[in-house]
Amino acid sequence: MNPNLAAAFDLLPEYLAWHVLLSASALALGLIISLPLAVAASRSPRLRWPVLAFAGLIQTIPSLALLALFYPLLLVVSALSLSLTGHGFSALGFLPSLLALTLYSMLPILRTATTGILGVDPAVREAADGVGMTACQKLFQVELPLAMPVIMAGVRTAAVWTIGAATLSTPVGQTSLGNYIFAGLQTENWVSVLFGCAASAVLAMTADQLLGLIETGAARRDRRLMIGGAVGLLVGIVIAILPLATFGKPASYVVGAKNFSEQYILAELMADRLERAGATVSRKEDLGSAVAYRALAAGELDVYVDYTGTLWTNVLNRQDNPGRQAVLDGLTTELEKRDGVTVLGSLGFENAYAFAMKADRAKALGIVSLADLAREAPKLTLGTDIEFLSRPEWKAVDAAYGFRFKAQRSFQPTFMYRALSGGEADVISAFSSDGRIAADKLVVLTDPKGALPPYDAVILVSPQRADDPRLLAALKPLVGSIPVSAMQGANYSVDRDTDKASPAEAARGLSK
Repeated sequence: MNPNLAAAFDLLPEYLAWHVLLSASALALGLIISLPLAVAASRSPRLRWPVLAFAGLIQTIPSLALLALFYPLLLVVSALSLSLTGHGFSALGFLPSLLALTLYSMLPILRTATTGILGVDPAVREAADGVGMTACQKLFQVELPLAMPVIMAGVRTAAVWTIGAATLSTPVGQTSLGNYIFAGLQTENWVSVLFGCAASAVLAMTADQLLGLIETGAARRDRRLMIGGAVGLLVGIVIAILPLATFGKPASYVVGAKNFSEQYILAELMADRLERAGATVSRKEDLGSAVAYRALAAGELDVYVDYTGTLWTNVLNRQDNPGRQAVLDGLTTELEKRDGVTVLGSLGFENAYAFAMKADRAKALGIVSLADLAREAPKLTLGTDIEFLSRPEWKAVDAAYGFRFKAQRSFQPTFMYRALSGGEADVISAFSSDGRIAADKLVVLTDPKGALPPYDAVILVSPQRADDPRLLAALKPLVGSIPVSAMQGANYSVDRDTDKASPAEAARGLSK
């Protein structure tokens, strides 16, 4: 069997269990909220429009954005709860995903349930009134049974939407089938991407068919079909989530990672050292920069690697550049003082934002520095990673050099390099520790005005683990131990086109 496929199957029980638990919980909660609202909306024209309009508005928000919006909101609520009661709750992972997907599931249920109840023949209602039924009896014995086929059509739509959208919960720290897709896209492991897509599609089709049995049974007044569909769903959910009961006690440590190859490798490196020290470790990968730091400061993560320039500009909101050591010293002091976060130390290499071009293209245009690039920018297309153009670093470098590019396009980091090689971009915001710079024969443009800060890779430790002897003993030896050449080699082993290594294999290479 293909090694990538074998690895995908090994991860399937955990990923599928969390995906099913999340999707089923969101759909159940959506039903519990939507059905009473639909009944109320069917009774009151005044209520009907705002309820349906709100549900429709939720659908206009991209599901990934909706998931991300719940994280900072829940973080504030958790902090308030902690201050008032002494007990907070986890704002990373399951809860924000559950709430966002619940909202996302509501529109089709609300709309079809309202339509179904309103569509009941008035003569039938009159007959129910004529035999002396109460409003409650009429609802449960007449209106809901007659509306059930229409309602189930909405539930089927909501189920498919929810299962699909649940793959997007990965960036807020929730394990799901989306882990295959996000990690696979970044490392160009297309087996992983296709496996995740196929698993999600099969899950959605299976749920749709079982719900279809209930819908058909409701339309035909056939209880056997309805019971068969319901039992099939229940058994399927129980079997799918059963592996969660076998995972044992919660992990001792949670190691975080952002959404690119180097982060996966460094997370595996730290996790491996902790596991060799006898700890159990879980991984939260594909996190955005802001989410990762907030999660660490809140104790949702125990440790992850970040970069001094990112912390300096995004966390401390500093725009000056006092030099490498001053930035590191300032961060060490300020993060501990402000958030209780410990900067354990630099790993020994820098992964800076660096503008890169094909060597022959740069030579033909006479571009050596960012000042030269500004001169030629109106004829060129800039390619960046997805978040760079919204970051303070871009604002600083743009203000320093006054770029006016012909076009600016954003890509996943892996596709950004592809865009440069394919001509869709003329210059990219590369990363200095990326092995593809040398492999693709790219030149890195100098920054004579020092607009970009240093980006030393540093280990960050949460306030709760600042004095943890096992964690500190396992990870302190990593400080200063990884030269940039070693990191470039490890990154390239994961990112190259053929004979790819997994992040875990690359991490083992670094630890030798």
